[in-house]
Amino acid sequence: MNKVLLLQPEFCINCHSCRLACSLKHEGAFRPSKSRIEVLTSPMKFSVPLTCLQCEDPACAAVCVVKALTKNSDTGVVEYDAQKCIGCRMCVSACPFGNISYDRETKSVIKCDVCEGTPECAVFCPTDAIQWIRADLETLARKKVMSEKFEQVFKKEA
Repeated sequence: MNKVLLLQPEFCINCHSCRLACSLKHEGAFRPSKSRIEVLTSPMKFSVPLTCLQCEDPACAAVCVVKALTKNSDTGVVEYDAQKCIGCRMCVSACPFGNISYDRETKSVIKCDVCEGTPECAVFCPTDAIQWIRADLETLARKKVMSEKFEQVFKKEA
């Protein structure tokens, strides 16, 4: 992958610009409930932007029996093919981070597609809590550390 989304919660100010930009891009309207990114706020008022991490070995794609979710080996993006999807929602259950959902209205999966290479969430994030940056070794190492932190937090809550 040439670029990756780097999520840095320490810079998030809970403005939700990312959610608005994402929903406008994908839905044509400000509908944060249809956004491919979520901002969670802890009781201590610590905000965390969450979206598909485009996992190296994506559980969502592994459980998809019809191969509606596949990892693009060139870009590293986990791509969704709505034509193949049967609406079983196994991918939603399989994501260890909860970063994929199902839209009952459109009968399709809602997950980040990195806006075909120009993620609106990163473009409109005023604090760089979400960045679309070159996937060099240092960036990938930071992304891995952050995803491991998220995994630990979610395991404690489960």
